[in-house]
This record gives sequence, C-alpha cells and structure tokens, in this order.
Amino acid sequence: MASNKYLPSHLGEIPTDWIRVKLADVMKVRQGLQIAISDRLTTPTVTSREYITIQSIKNQQQAREYVETPSQRVICCKDDVLMTRTGNTGIIVTDVDGVFHNNFFLMDFDRKKLDKYFLVDYLRTNRVQHLILTKAGASTIPDLNHKDFYSIELPLAPLPEQQKIAKILSTWDKAITTTEKLIETSKQQKKALMQQLLTGKKRLYSSPKDGPETGKKFEGEWNSQPISKLITESRIAGTNGELARKLTVKLYGRGVTQKEEKRLGSSSTKYYKRKSGQFIYSKLDFLNGAFGIIPEHLDGFESTLDLPAFDFSEAVEPKWFIEFVSRDDFYTSNLGLANGGRKARRVNPKDLLQIKVQVPSLKEQQKIASVLTAADKEIELLESKLAHFKQEKKALMQQLLTGKRRVKIDTEEVA
Repeated sequence: MASNKYLPSHLGEIPTDWIRVKLADVMKVRQGLQIAISDRLTTPTVTSREYITIQSIKNQQQAREYVETPSQRVICCKDDVLMTRTGNTGIIVTDVDGVFHNNFFLMDFDRKKLDKYFLVDYLRTNRVQHLILTKAGASTIPDLNHKDFYSIELPLAPLPEQQKIAKILSTWDKAITTTEKLIETSKQQKKALMQQLLTGKKRLYSSPKDGPETGKKFEGEWNSQPISKLITESRIAGTNGELARKLTVKLYGRGVTQKEEKRLGSSSTKYYKRKSGQFIYSKLDFLNGAFGIIPEHLDGFESTLDLPAFDFSEAVEPKWFIEFVSRDDFYTSNLGLANGGRKARRVNPKDLLQIKVQVPSLKEQQKIASVLTAADKEIELLESKLAHFKQEKKALMQQLLTGKRRVKIDTEEVA
C-alpha cells in the first residue's frame, strides 16, 4: 500500500491518516457461472441454488431459475459485494444469495481493512462509476477486465471511520428506500382509484358541499359513444421544405417535450403545425404510454403524421381523457392485447377514433379529473422529496468518502 505523501492521481488530497490504495491491494475478484438456459432448472431441488442474473435482480416478478450442485467458487451470500463487468457495467449488487452469473465480479475483499458498505458507497460514486465505464470501453458491449478494475484507486480511511461514514450514509439510504416504497404505494392506489372512477364503479359527490350525510352523488347512465365524438384530428400544414421556426415533438411516458432545436424540412416529408392543448401521441409507442397534451411552451411546434394531434370537443375534459386512455383494460378491451400487456403496434387515428367508450357528463369528468390530479400531486411531492434525498446523499458521499469532511468516531455528529 502506498502512503499519501504525494497527491494521489484521481483522488486529490486525502487526510494524512488515510492511505491511497488500489483495489488490487485490498481484494481479489472472481467471475461467476455461465450456464446454458437448457441446463437451468425452473424448480428448486434440495441441492440447487438460485441463479443470480442482472435480469432476476431488476425484475423480481420474473420466474426464478436454479443451478444444480454448483461449485462453491460461484456461490455468493448476502454479505458479499458483486458488480456487473459487462453490458450495463458498474452496477453494484449486495444482499443476494445464490449462484452468480459470469457477467459479475464477486469481490473477496479484506474485511479487516475495508468495510463492506464503505466499499459499496465508494463504488457507486459518480467519479468511480465514470472511471469504470471509461475503462470498460465504448464498444457495443462494454467489458471491464480484471486488470483495469484492480487499477482503480481507493482513499482508505481507518476502519472505524469507514464504519461511521457507512452508518451515516445508510440513514439516507433508508429515507430513500422508504420514499420509493411510498411512491410505489401511491401509484398503485391511484391505479386502483382510476379503475373505479373511470369505469363508474365508484361515483363521486357532485358538489363540494355534498358528502356521506347528504348522499348526493352523480347519477344517471353514462353514454356510449365513439372517441371521434370527443377528439378530432388536426392537420394544419407546417413549414415543409424550409428551416423550421419551431421544433419537432417527442413523446414518452405521457409527456410532451422538444426533440431538437431546428430541423431542415423536406418536400417529401409533410410536417403539421401543433397547438397547445391538443392531444398528441406516437403511433408506434401509444401502447407504451407515449401520449400527452401539448403544453403552452410548445405551441406552434411541428410533427409528422407519425405523431398525430387532435382537438378536444367541448364535451370532454382533457385530463379525464388522458387518464381514461391510460388504463390497462382500455388497451386490452379495445386494442386486442391479452392480459393487459403492451406490445409495439402501430395505432392509427382511424383505429383509435372508432373505439366506443362509456362517457360521463362533463361535470362528472371534471370531478374525476380533479380527484386524480390531487393523487398526481401527492406522487409528485414524494418524487420531489426522493430527488432531494438522493441529491443530499450524493453531496454527502462526495464529502465523506474523500475525507473532505470528517466524522467524529465517538459521537453521532459530523464534523
């Protein structure tokens, strides 16, 4: 191990009681098991272990796979630290138990010198992540080799200080995890509320003054009518063949954003001018939620007919319409998708406009929209809180993991 007598490369200055090491000084890594799909078990046995892949970690809902009688060398436990070395290089994984895939490094680090959670936090810093990706290369499939990984430098604090730093950062992790769970719960609650309100299974009170005591809810049957009665396609010619004054429109996840600052028009490609307040969607990605209402700051922007736009009639509340077409069962019932799935398929305006839907009165639409808007605001507040927590932890990591800010070992305070 090298002392910090000189300024270490990449790290900058570090405290005099810290030392500069390379990862090779404090650990050895080993790769996991590459096993053919045909050799994987779908049902566990007494002597099998679960197969840990990046896909199985990201998607807890997918079916589990198992490996029969694996070698001890490719088995990891919850106290180990893994990192993806190819593909999505640099993802740090811990608290998993099973047989790890060949795409992972398992780090056999010196636990007398290095705290597990200090190591995990350090490897997740932006600087180290950037370094890992740079060393992995810019090929189609980035690949980090042992030598390059070992060359990464680490500012090694005394073990008690590492443990204190890790403990402080863990409080932010808990806050982040708790907020993420609250967001997911709120989203599921909104989804259930949408299902009830947008199908008429639950009717709202027609006036703010009404409530359980008066029992004055919206009444009456909803009208069945085609979507063509609610929206009308707009085709206002754009600036074809010229340098466009406005931008093209890009949609994703029920949002509308700008794609580029300028575009050179083409006589062979027709562009159409769009107005704020219009409904617009992507023919190819509609089923994945690529739709929204054009905001004021994109008024006058242009798109091709692959992004058709529509004017709302006076009989429809735009927010209600957006929520209505967001429902999974809307796709299943009207666009032929089994089990609520969403697959790539072009949705042309004529197909959308001919779909018949049950439509409540405008006042009931507006009331439903206001309730769902309130649910959205709750989710947005939680997402803002989550972003704040992540930013605060990121700033604290930058200070604590480099020694720029020291901790007091004998108290809970940060110096």
